[in-house]
Amino acid sequence: MKITIKTEPSREYQVILDSLQKAVTQALERKRRLGQYAVVWRDGGPVMIDEGIRKSYQSTDQVTIQVAQL
Repeated sequence: MKITIKTEPSREYQVILDSLQKAVTQALERKRRLGQYAVVWRDGGPVMIDEGIRKSYQSTDQVTIQVAQL
């Protein structure tokens, strides 16, 4: 059985998450502009963003960062 407890991150963790969000978004945008591929995690597995997907990618797409709490 998997139990998930959803809580709001502390201010410190929120700053870290915001920084990671910004860095990942910038990296993906740079790869898009340079015509490079990227590997992202979608629907439970890795997915390579190639030429077909790259055309539909927008820099405004939401990038999800999940943090496991130990």
